Amino acid sequence: MPIISVNNKKVHIQELNKGAEQTVVLIHGMFSNLSIYYFNIAPILAEYFHVVMYDLKSHGMSERFADGYDLENMSSDVLALMDVLEIEKAHLVGYSFGGLIALKTALKSPNRIEQLIVIEAPDPQDEKARNIIDEYSKEFLEHYVANFTDTTKVQMGKRQMEKNHRMYEFLFNQTSIKEDMVKEKHFLSEIDFSELKLSTLLMYGENSNCRPTGEWLKVQIGKSELQLIHGDHNIPIQEPVLIAETIAHFLSKSLKTLSQNHG
Repeated sequence: MPIISVNNKKVHIQELNKGAEQTVVLIHGMFSNLSIYYFNIAPILAEYFHVVMYDLKSHGMSERFADGYDLENMSSDVLALMDVLEIEKAHLVGYSFGGLIALKTALKSPNRIEQLIVIEAPDPQDEKARNIIDEYSKEFLEHYVANFTDTTKVQMGKRQMEKNHRMYEFLFNQTSIKEDMVKEKHFLSEIDFSELKLSTLLMYGENSNCRPTGEWLKVQIGKSELQLIHGDHNIPIQEPVLIAETIAHFLSKSLKTLSQNHG
């Protein structure tokens, strides 16, 4: 598995279709890993785009760190990764807390981002939302085992389950991740959305408790559209093909060679 050095950190990445003209960078949520995209979503996008996935720090096979989980640090990691891979500009996709990282990165360096896709980003100010990542971490595992492994013919064995649980234990008990998330409580309410001029796709589950945030963001972001997907916060696992096709269709507006109908 490719491990590269980004700002003196070991980062696990996966790339598909390196020769494509445009790049899509996929950011997963807290307490998951790049596999949420790898098997079903990324291959569809890779029919048309260079796809880059990476494990956030202390997630998956990336190096473990005790701190630096605030949005400023996490967005700096995205830009540094693009620098190392010599990607001048990319489309950015972020899921859950990764959606907040994507938003922060787009605000920080809009000249580096083509278009923005935010999937199920929570509002850190909402008491329920502040606990959503913790709440869904175990549900992520359950959905992964029940659905993801069936569709990809990959079985998650006992050792992998234990490895994931050890990752959760480390993040919860030995890092600043919870404190850093609390620091971001007012992130969305403090954004000057007039500065966000990128074409933005918002994707939220019809039954997700984050849906009101998606509807609010639709009003705040001038060039945005909201797509509701059947499911809850875990729509990338519940409806991966639909997620991928919706993203591909949205991005096709800037890629002339992309067919309007994915076969």
